[in-house]
Amino acid sequence: MLALAPDASSRRGAQLLASGRSWPLTGAADGSALWGECLGSAATPYRTVVDLTGPAYRCSCPSRKFPCKHALALMLLWSDGATGAHGDPPDWAASWIAGRAAGTSDTEGPKPPTDPAAALRRAQQREARVASGLAELDRWLCDQVRQGLAVSQRSGYRHWDDIAARMVDAQAPGLAERLRALAAVPYSGPGWDGRLLEEYALLRLLATACREQAGLPPPLRDTVRSRVGFTVRQADVLASATTVRDHWHVLARRDLDQDRIRTRRFWLRGRCTGRTALVLSFAAVGQSLDDSLAVGTATDADLAFYPGAIPLRALVAARHDTFPGGPPPGSTVAELLAGYAMALGGDPWLDTWPAVLAATPARAPLPCLYDAAGEALPLHPGAGDCWPLFALSGGRPLTVAGEWTPRGLWPLTAWDQGEMAVPL
Repeated sequence: MLALAPDASSRRGAQLLASGRSWPLTGAADGSALWGECLGSAATPYRTVVDLTGPAYRCSCPSRKFPCKHALALMLLWSDGATGAHGDPPDWAASWIAGRAAGTSDTEGPKPPTDPAAALRRAQQREARVASGLAELDRWLCDQVRQGLAVSQRSGYRHWDDIAARMVDAQAPGLAERLRALAAVPYSGPGWDGRLLEEYALLRLLATACREQAGLPPPLRDTVRSRVGFTVRQADVLASATTVRDHWHVLARRDLDQDRIRTRRFWLRGRCTGRTALVLSFAAVGQSLDDSLAVGTATDADLAFYPGAIPLRALVAARHDTFPGGPPPGSTVAELLAGYAMALGGDPWLDTWPAVLAATPARAPLPCLYDAAGEALPLHPGAGDCWPLFALSGGRPLTVAGEWTPRGLWPLTAWDQGEMAVPL
């Protein structure tokens, strides 16, 4: 239970609250849900509910941590058998538990909204907020160019965080993420000004494309909206997409921490179709990510792809079998760059592209991979020294899978001479 805590202070607070004195009311429902009222600084007790099948949590306290110390303490009480007798939950807990059950038991695809008029009104309000945010972003970008790029070089993180926060308020989280990433540009290194100007140009292009989305082809319109931050429900993807069945090589896995959300990226490639797929998993801090796809294996599965100009992201709609995969066929540097260039023609904001190379690592003049034709790709500076890759190679060619970015290749998996996959 304590492993779910977002930080050490939440763990300490939960342990202090895990006593019967702080909880005048507790209850449990057959090991599937917990509820309780916890005495605190407010005049009324904090009402806490936990769905153990998720797990998922709800609490009336003002804490922004997830789960809060009250939810953690309630689970600690339950693990000690101190949540009282099983019985019917109070109304405030029963309504939330019922809502959770209705949402998680829907196996027949998406259902129409209970109030279509209200749903349409909310959608129109969001479109208006996004349009307002795009207009403000446009003015901000013009100001940056008018003032000169040197102003950005001298600015701190708040320079980017303020405009990113405005995009969050405008319900455009995709734009906010790209703006916050600008703070990581190495402003003291060579070529920083050109890179920053490229990012400004891509942001301006995205804002313009979103304003003119009515005239775009449907696949490109879907891409633009996803880059701005509009999401598509998984149920809608499964209901509308034509699934692709293949033996999918699980090429690589990468975990990223963004704010309070952890993201796991699986890269897959179809043995027969040659298609590449990106399967994402999300979890709050302290919760576990999907671990059902093992790097180095192959899975016989049906994938449903999200709509877009370059459909990469996919959902595993059905899985039939899993077996040893072996190394996938590696491409040359020229083939990789040609594929990336073609993808950029459909999605100019694509900054990560799957790579599978048959190449040899080298350390001079810079860490890189070179293929049989002598063409080389630099390794991403953030990937570090990559000693496991060089040790595995021993100067011999390898099959290497990773992510190609404008700053270089980030190696994630290599296959040794015995054709065993080794995460890097």
